[in-house]
Amino acid sequence: MYGTLRGALAGRKVAFDRESYTAAVEGRIVGIGKTIRIKSIHMKYELTVPGESREATERALALHPQGCPAHQSVQGAIDVTWEARVRFGAEVVTLRSQPD
Repeated sequence: MYGTLRGALAGRKVAFDRESYTAAVEGRIVGIGKTIRIKSIHMKYELTVPGESREATERALALHPQGCPAHQSVQGAIDVTWEARVRFGAEVVTLRSQPD
């Protein structure tokens, strides 16, 4: 999803700071003993973009899971969510995926 979001931003010509663009991934495993499975994955993005790119950035975030092959492969079997802490110029906003 990290690479797909990066491509979605580039495709919308959103200039972003590649040095501060990061993602952390949290997963939840369920089960007992040898029978375990991934229950959920949560992406946490950090991103800085120009203030005038807010609408395009929000659109890229909202749509990037649909363009991600990994997300599409596990959809329905593993809950995948994301949140993004985005600096739009001087303003910092936290955006989150919408529940299915």
